[in-house]
Amino acid sequence: MTDVKRNSPAPPDSSRELHGHGLRLCSWDVRSREHVEAWLRGLTDPDFRQWNTPLKTVDNWEDALASMRSKAAGVANGTNASFRITDAESGGTLGHIGVNEIDHVLRVARVGYWILPEVRGRGVASRALALTARWALTDLGLNRLELGHALGHEASCRIAERCGFPFEGTLRGAMFEAGRKDVFRDVHLHARIASDPEPEIP
Repeated sequence: MTDVKRNSPAPPDSSRELHGHGLRLCSWDVRSREHVEAWLRGLTDPDFRQWNTPLKTVDNWEDALASMRSKAAGVANGTNASFRITDAESGGTLGHIGVNEIDHVLRVARVGYWILPEVRGRGVASRALALTARWALTDLGLNRLELGHALGHEASCRIAERCGFPFEGTLRGAMFEAGRKDVFRDVHLHARIASDPEPEIP
């Protein structure tokens, strides 16, 4: 593994690829019809919308393009890292994982992900999270990586615990209710720090 100087975090590299656990994590391409279509399906999926309320809702192709370009801008300015989760053998898109709100001074960020409905139940989220967390807490130079999910989202709770993100507490009224921007709900906060032991992921 690359030696990391903890006092000088490296900015995200948009061309970086992560490999492991049967996955290849690579960049999204706004010029690819397949990529945009997968992004649109991911963000319009009813299960995604049950647990997430983005500041800008994605409803159509144009919205998906704008959302992808916004993510790319964040990668360019160093505030986030965005990965397309793919199957290492077929190259097919499985979902998305991002390291967001990167603070290079405090060396902290938040991780979030979504998985396409047809590949859920195969451990994709756990494997992608383990791979991304290892990179963020070593190569990217972060000390702390947080994961928050809406209260009641038990699947996300299990994934976080499995990947070495213990539950730290409940943040009251910390995110929008599903489909609303005038009502708030509580969030479970999980986090992993660089000195935590590496979890074993099948």
